[in-house]
Amino acid sequence: MKQFDIDEIDKRILRVLSIDGRISITDLARHAVTSTATCFRRVQRLTEDGIITGFRADVAPTAVGRSAVIVMGVCLDRLNKLAFAEFEAAIRDHPLVVSCYLVSGEFDYLVTIRASSIDEFNAIYGDWLVSLPGIRMTRTFFSMKEVVQRTYLHF
Repeated sequence: MKQFDIDEIDKRILRVLSIDGRISITDLARHAVTSTATCFRRVQRLTEDGIITGFRADVAPTAVGRSAVIVMGVCLDRLNKLAFAEFEAAIRDHPLVVSCYLVSGEFDYLVTIRASSIDEFNAIYGDWLVSLPGIRMTRTFFSMKEVVQRTYLHF
């Protein structure tokens, strides 16, 4: 994605919207120290440019039965475009996977899973994860405490 030049007003708009996406344009303009019309045009531009990618509700995972956080390091048996594409396609749509990153270092991928319990994770591990294409090795980490989980960026 292309990097855009954003000024201080854009940063104030993004900061406020990333914390409260339901704020009115009038209140947003007040926080951004600009007029309502200017604020509206800037939000439109930020959205059209792909800087704002959507508006959604943050859901409390424990309230919907997803209190177990599991981070899994994955090593593939082959390191080429096809192996990466096959693994990514297989993991992308699983409903318990909340993030997956191609990384450098000891693992090829870091996958974060939100499950109802360790037992639920154990079931999908045995039924689904170990059957994914090209996996040579996994290392699993069970979260004992969630210290920071942000859905917004600081500017």
